Amino acid sequence: MGILDSLENSPALKSALGQIGGAVLPVVLSEVLGNGNQGGLTAVVAKLQQAGLGDQVKSWIGNGQNLPITADQLHQVLGSDTVKQLAAKYNIPVDQISELLAKELPAAVDHASPDGKLPHTA
Repeated sequence: MGILDSLENSPALKSALGQIGGAVLPVVLSEVLGNGNQGGLTAVVAKLQQAGLGDQVKSWIGNGQNLPITADQLHQVLGSDTVKQLAAKYNIPVDQISELLAKELPAAVDHASPDGKLPHTA
């Protein structure tokens, strides 16, 4: 799980998680960015771009500072049903899961694209 390895040890991640626990978010990110019902990293990036968040996505893939995304923006892109399903599956409050994913998604995409491009998926 190379994309998520650095996130598990991130001080910012550990402080942001509070009572949720550091082991849960990497699993949730893996489901969102992996080959889960969101279609993988490329599909999530495409959804974000289609939703008008292309500048943010470019900053995550390229070199330099990652632009932020809000929990509301991410919630809209993923869809309420998906967010509710993830929250229920991992026993995380809906408002917290969007917030946590919004904080960590830029770093996860950045880490997955070290050469300034997304990895090819099979």
